[in-house]
Amino acid sequence: MRKRFYIETVGCQMNELDSELVVAALQEAGYEQVFQRQQADIILFNTCSVRQHAEDKIYSALGRLKHLKEQKPGKVIGVLGCMAQKDQELILKRAPHVDLVVGPGQVARLPELLESLAQGKGPIMEVSLDRRGQPRQKVQASFLNPDRQNRPIVRPVKHQAFVRVMFGCDKFCTYCIVPKVRGPEQSRSPQEILEEVRQLADQGCVEITLLGQTVNSYRWQEPGRTIRLADLLQRVHEVPGIRRIRFVTNYPRDMSRELLQAVRDLPKVCPYLHVPAQSGSNAVLKRMKRGYTIEEYYEMLASIREIVPEAAITSDFIVGFCGETEEDFEQTVRLVEAARFKNSFIFKYSPRPGTKAYELFPDDVPDEVKRRRNNELLAIQNRISLEENQRFIGQTVEVLVEGPSKMAERQSEKNSSSIQLTGRTVCDRIVVFEGSADLAGQFVKVTIKEVSPVTLFGELSLARLDTHADRLGAPVSA
Repeated sequence: MRKRFYIETVGCQMNELDSELVVAALQEAGYEQVFQRQQADIILFNTCSVRQHAEDKIYSALGRLKHLKEQKPGKVIGVLGCMAQKDQELILKRAPHVDLVVGPGQVARLPELLESLAQGKGPIMEVSLDRRGQPRQKVQASFLNPDRQNRPIVRPVKHQAFVRVMFGCDKFCTYCIVPKVRGPEQSRSPQEILEEVRQLADQGCVEITLLGQTVNSYRWQEPGRTIRLADLLQRVHEVPGIRRIRFVTNYPRDMSRELLQAVRDLPKVCPYLHVPAQSGSNAVLKRMKRGYTIEEYYEMLASIREIVPEAAITSDFIVGFCGETEEDFEQTVRLVEAARFKNSFIFKYSPRPGTKAYELFPDDVPDEVKRRRNNELLAIQNRISLEENQRFIGQTVEVLVEGPSKMAERQSEKNSSSIQLTGRTVCDRIVVFEGSADLAGQFVKVTIKEVSPVTLFGELSLARLDTHADRLGAPVSA
């Protein structure tokens, strides 16, 4: 009987992609995936260390599994990903019933590590080298590039896929743990990326998202020239079958005019740009070591509006960072009001052991102040998002249907002739509407009737589209 594994993923799109790779590797090795912990022989957590809440969630889950491990000692419990790389032995100290601790640079070795466990070797800890005090090349080599198994079964939906174009990060923002747990910045070769995209297209994928911690920092040296993200987009754009191309996450200083011109000129490239600002205050940005001023961020926004006026822009913000004053926070409010982002991801500052901010700055903003600023900024952003979405009422937009909405899944409506579906426009707006489940993976037109700050609600107006309209979306670049 094949051993069964369960994997739970916490965190960003990089983690989601890593989990897809884990599933592919384990299935290739003969394991069977199940979707409930109690059915599994192997329970895996792919973890995030960006915020304390994500780590607390995993440690709580591990605590609940202690009694299960006592009752069934043959079960394997593994912690993968960023928290594994960051905490290492601490995980085994806090949860001694854990069998595997595997960093993101070692997940490709998971079948081999499970085999070692089966032979009685354990617990096992496999992590990449620490960046401090080690030659860059040696550290880089310890963060392995996992071989991708491009099988539709490992992706949530066959018509959408993530494609990693870069690993790691060299920006070293003082609040961020990513350079420590994901390693040095490394770009993949264009040839390798294009081969993967072609395979995905052959499997029926129509939308890909190019991933990088700072994706627009992509850089690959070829004889006589340097390939940047704008060049890569041009090459990916030529792959038959792919109809939408997205890329996240962007670093403000690397948002070049050449890249914006590529977004403008390549119809398959979605005019959706996620460019985290983190703060509107120069004093805070300097302590964060973000590498740009707020004036430069405003200049970047102006370039986007000039070159890609229909672009939807989103951002990230941290409130309550070390030393943030009310005036600093008000400058962030002014940025949000001026930029009119499609939406923003807003978080309270969470000190992360291993970061420079943790070593250098006291966490001196009281939690109740952080909470107030978080709620205030979120309310402002929600008001702006609602106002921006209201202009779509009465308009018809093109939507790539992802499948049943969460409400439809909860209500087990999948077998009915008409269920609530969800999809996204070319500018990443979520659209909910009634339709047939077999529309998943299709491009349809939906007329918008109502809106909320995060969702457009509409009615299906045309079941399928066979040709490209204006930027795959018209009459609006939703």
